[in-house]
Amino acid sequence: MDWTAAALGSLIGVVLALTGAGGGILAIPLLVLGMHMPVQQAGPVGLAAVGIASAFGAAVGLKAGIVRYRAALLIGAAGMLMAPAGVALAQRLPDKPLLAVFALIMCWVAWRMLRPATAEHAGADAAPNDQPCKVSSAGGRLVWTSSCARSMASTGALSGLLSGLLGVGGGFVIVPALTHHTDLDMRSVQATSLAVIALVSVSGVSAAIWHGSVNGTVAMPFTAGATVALLVAQRLAHHLPAAHLKLAFACLCVLVACMMMLRAASIL
Repeated sequence: MDWTAAALGSLIGVVLALTGAGGGILAIPLLVLGMHMPVQQAGPVGLAAVGIASAFGAAVGLKAGIVRYRAALLIGAAGMLMAPAGVALAQRLPDKPLLAVFALIMCWVAWRMLRPATAEHAGADAAPNDQPCKVSSAGGRLVWTSSCARSMASTGALSGLLSGLLGVGGGFVIVPALTHHTDLDMRSVQATSLAVIALVSVSGVSAAIWHGSVNGTVAMPFTAGATVALLVAQRLAHHLPAAHLKLAFACLCVLVACMMMLRAASIL
């Protein structure tokens, strides 16, 4: 067993448990910098680890009745169709531009996490109540319209493409999209997002296996470490201040993004 891969996977599991996000976006830098893997191989390994952890989270949400399974199935179906295209595209793109794009995405994620909560609330108050997908006051389910279906499908397509291309794009695309396009509460948004990530990861990882870009000797211990650490760290998550965890994660994203940029520029 590759204990280095298991230890790196454990870090991803802890991040997923304590912050609720960031697993995929940190998995690839850890694999690239810690295991010296190219992005094309690191992406599917990270996607597998995050997908399995997301499946555990989605199962909990299903049991609690907060997963919008129709929305998850539509977004997931669109994502599963596009994930193989992202994997195929990744095999044809040079490594350094992918590293640079990934670093830019990490900086964007850090900026989103560092935004003051008051600014987010102000933006929400100022935005018109024109979401295409609304929850019925009677049954508590989403009211489906053609506009709602298009929004969910386009969200899934973008998520799947990024998941296949970079091994990320799940929660960082789905959660903001569901927040913008629906009036679901945040617990339901997060649980539905986890269900979609689990579905999309199946397609992305399967396509990567088909292309022969999955390193099983790294993927298995990395995924096992992430899953075990997630289950353990979930018990600690409720006792730590969320604001401090978000700040630490955002700073870590910026640090790793700088390292990825240096690697893309052949300095590291």
